[in-house]
Amino acid sequence: MTKPAATVTPNTWEFLRDPMIAPTGFREYDARWKYPDEINLPGMTALGLGLGTQMRRRGIAPVIAVGNDYRDYSLSIKNALMLGLMQAGIAVKDIGPALSPMAYFAQFHLDVPAVAMVTASHNPNGWTGVKMGFERPLTHGPDEMAELRDIVLSGTGEAADGGSYEFADGVREAYLDDLVGDFRMTRKLKIVCATGNGTAGAFAPELFRRIGVEVVESHATPDYTFPHYNPNPEAMEMLHDMSATLKSSGADLALGFDGDGDRCGVVDDEGEEIFADKVGVIMARDLSKLYPGATFVADVKSTGLFASDPELQAAGAKADYWKTGHSHMKRRVKELGALAGFEKSGHYFLAEPVGRGYDDGMRVAVEICKLMDRNPDQSMSDLRRALPRTYSMPTLSPHCPDTEKYHTLDRIVARISAHAAAGGTLAGRPIKEVVTVNGARVILDNGSWGLVRASSNTPNLVVVCESSESEAELRRIFAEIDGFLRMESSVGDYDQTF
Repeated sequence: MTKPAATVTPNTWEFLRDPMIAPTGFREYDARWKYPDEINLPGMTALGLGLGTQMRRRGIAPVIAVGNDYRDYSLSIKNALMLGLMQAGIAVKDIGPALSPMAYFAQFHLDVPAVAMVTASHNPNGWTGVKMGFERPLTHGPDEMAELRDIVLSGTGEAADGGSYEFADGVREAYLDDLVGDFRMTRKLKIVCATGNGTAGAFAPELFRRIGVEVVESHATPDYTFPHYNPNPEAMEMLHDMSATLKSSGADLALGFDGDGDRCGVVDDEGEEIFADKVGVIMARDLSKLYPGATFVADVKSTGLFASDPELQAAGAKADYWKTGHSHMKRRVKELGALAGFEKSGHYFLAEPVGRGYDDGMRVAVEICKLMDRNPDQSMSDLRRALPRTYSMPTLSPHCPDTEKYHTLDRIVARISAHAAAGGTLAGRPIKEVVTVNGARVILDNGSWGLVRASSNTPNLVVVCESSESEAELRRIFAEIDGFLRMESSVGDYDQTF
C-alpha cells in the first residue's frame, strides 16, 4: 500500500522500503514532486506499477518508451519507474537521456503506444516528475491523471508477467535526422543558442549547424547544477541574458530552450525579448500564407491578436482560445484539426504537415529558421514591428500553496464574475466578457484583457495582462486584477516584477 508523504520521512528505515508519494504531485497534466521530500524511489516504483496497471486496464499494448532529462538524480528515478513498469508486465524501451519531444518522437520512431519521460522541465533542481501518454501525440490530461493517482495512492497496482527491458539505441540520431530533413538555410543567419545548461545543450547547437546556421553558444554545456539560472525561456532572467549575448555577438536572433527542450524563447536582432504568444502570431502569419484558412489554437494567457490581427483575418485564419497546459493544448489541436497551437509559456504544437502535434522546442527552432529563410529581406525585428501594437507583460506567478490554490482561484473567479455582472469596470473601462474556461480572462470593450488562473505545475497562481492601448492601461489592469488576489490571505509574493 502506498503511504502518504506524512507517514514516511527521509532517513528512516521505512523510507528505503515503503513507497512515499505526496498526493499533490498528481497535477492536471504532469506529475511533479520535490525529491526526496515528497517522493522516494519506492514511490517512483509504485508510480511505474500504477502506470503499467493503467495501460493494461485501458487495453493499451504493453510497450512503453522511457527517457530522462539531464539532472543528477533523474537516472535513479527513471530506473525506479522502469522497475515498476516491468513489475506490471510492460516491455520497457529505454531511450536514455533525452528531451521530452525526443521521447514523444520515440513513440512514432519505435512504433510504441506509450511514453514516460522523467523530467522536472524548467523547475529548479530538487524537483522531479513524469510526463506520460498513451495516445500519440497526446499526453495525460486531468481524467487520466486522476485515474492514475487513484490506482497509485490506493495501492491497487497489479503485477503481471511479461515485463522486459531493452535499451533502444539510435533514437537521438533519428530524432535529429527527422528535424533536419532536407532543409538547409539559403540566407546567412547567426543565432545565439541558449540552453541554460539544460538537456537541450546536447541537441540544439548540433541541430543549428546541420541546417547551416552560424551558432553562438550560450550556457550550452549540460550542467545539472544550473550554475547561471534555471533553463526557463519564459523567465526574464534568461531572456535578458540571451539579449545581452546577442548584442555582444552581433547575432541575428537568439533562441532559448527550457530544461527538457519542449519550449522555445525568442530574442530578436535588436535585443528585444518577444513573448512566445507574439512569436506565435508571427509564425501563424507565415504559415497562413502556405495554408490559407488554417485554424490556430491559443491558450488563454496569449495575446488577443490571434483573433484580431488583420493579416490573419485576410488569410481566413480561425482562432480558438483554450485551456493553458500542454496536454490540454495538444488535445484541442488534434480535436479541431488545427495546424498549430501556441502557448505564451513557449510551448508550440505544430501539427501535420509541419509537425506531429506535440510540443517541441527544436522543431519550433527549425521552423523559425525556415520562416527567416522564406523572408530573406526581413529581420525578426521587422516581423515584430509589423504586428499591431499591443502592450504585454511577462507571466507573473504569486505564491499560493498547492493544497489551497484551486479553492482560492474559485473565490477570486466568483468575485470577478460578480463584479462584471454588476456592471463593474476594470481599469476604467466596461467589461465586455469574462471567459472562465481556465480561471478568469476579463476582456474589456477595447480588446484589452487580464487573466488569473492556477498554475498546474507549481504552488502558484498565474497573472497575465495585455493592453491594446498603452503601458499605463496595462499597469492599471494588472493593479486591479492584483487587487482581487490581495483579498485572499493565501496569495503571497510574485516571483518577478515587470
